[in-house]
Amino acid sequence: MSQQSLDIGEVEKLAGAIRGALVRPQDDGYDDARQVYNAMHDRRPAVIVQAADVADVIAAVNFARDNDLLLAVRGGGHSVPGFGTCDDGLVLDLARMKGVRVDPVGRTVRAEGGCTLGDLNHTTHAFGLATPAGIVSTTGIAGLTLGGGMGYLSRAYGLTCDNLISADVVTANGDFVTCDAERNTDLFWAIRGGGGNFGVVTSFEYQLHPVSHVLGGPTFYRLDGDVLRNYEKLMAEAPLELTVIFAMTRGLPVPFLPEEWHDKPVMATVTCWSGAEEKDDEITAMVAGLGEVLGQAHWRMPFPEINTLFDDLLPRGLQHYWKATVGREISEEVLAIHLEHGAMVPTMESGPFFFPIDGACHQVGVDDTAFAHRDSTYSLVISGSWKDAADNEQNTAWVRNYYDALLPHSEPGGYINFMSGDDQERAPDNFGA
Repeated sequence: MSQQSLDIGEVEKLAGAIRGALVRPQDDGYDDARQVYNAMHDRRPAVIVQAADVADVIAAVNFARDNDLLLAVRGGGHSVPGFGTCDDGLVLDLARMKGVRVDPVGRTVRAEGGCTLGDLNHTTHAFGLATPAGIVSTTGIAGLTLGGGMGYLSRAYGLTCDNLISADVVTANGDFVTCDAERNTDLFWAIRGGGGNFGVVTSFEYQLHPVSHVLGGPTFYRLDGDVLRNYEKLMAEAPLELTVIFAMTRGLPVPFLPEEWHDKPVMATVTCWSGAEEKDDEITAMVAGLGEVLGQAHWRMPFPEINTLFDDLLPRGLQHYWKATVGREISEEVLAIHLEHGAMVPTMESGPFFFPIDGACHQVGVDDTAFAHRDSTYSLVISGSWKDAADNEQNTAWVRNYYDALLPHSEPGGYINFMSGDDQERAPDNFGA
């Protein structure tokens, strides 16, 4: 059903049945309400429900089903394929649902589906606690968790979905259910890595861990294959409290990187050490030892701060096109591909980014959740991000050419939260058995 054929009376009934806001194409604020993180997706839903509570979610799901409307569910709106919006359907926006409650004794937290990583971190940090989740504070916890969830604490404490204790879900028929290890166990299995395909999650309950302050920050290196070789070796041997994300990018205009390297191809790492403070200097030296350092800035910071380091670089409204693979080792053939294509990275916002999948991530069986890549050691996203839509064709081509070159040397599939909208045929490999 299109917006032209929607019954006005039925829409008015929906507006009267919810406590949140209902936004239609003719309403002021519609253009703001329909925007998502990836500016490539300029879509026009027939109606947007900005839910205030679970009752609003149930009403919106029932309305979409009864009126045969495509339903797009939006948490943080970060979905690169644009799954948080649609044309002529109903967008269910959870951004108003940001309640967070911490149990400091049981070390758990319950957070509503509209929370971002920043919302979650802000609340849990007050108790000196955290859960593994993402690297950008504006990311919604919902999509992050449902796809698996990789972050700075994953080597020590697992994926975000590994720390999920329970979830409240509104199913497609409008029922409200709770799933955990004992209730609705099939659903609980599916939402831990299976993506947003099984219902609208209105709240998540997570296990928390004692993490207050960390050592973190970036290091930039001259382009050299030995840096990536040394990085792979470091992650294979490092204590689990150390996570280092590796990238090939363009030098940022930061004071600790000489100006001659600004906007030039470089290698980079971002460090997070959640272990003992007395080892900070040792960790900094280990990371600096990967190669010729062009600039480095490591400092002790509150844990929430490390998840804001990319926020200014990646604001809402950029163009994004990503491809993803997973792997077990970086062969000489793969290294040569990275050196060729990574050196052509088009913007400071772009690059191949390596996320470790090891340590605690490997302590969960490959069949225990819907996350499919427990036998891989890293997840790679070839992230194309840029400001000007006029550059879409050439920058998208860089991502695709890079991905096509790697594909014969990669494990099947990739991390679903790093996928693009044209990856639908990869679903069997992305989800595995």
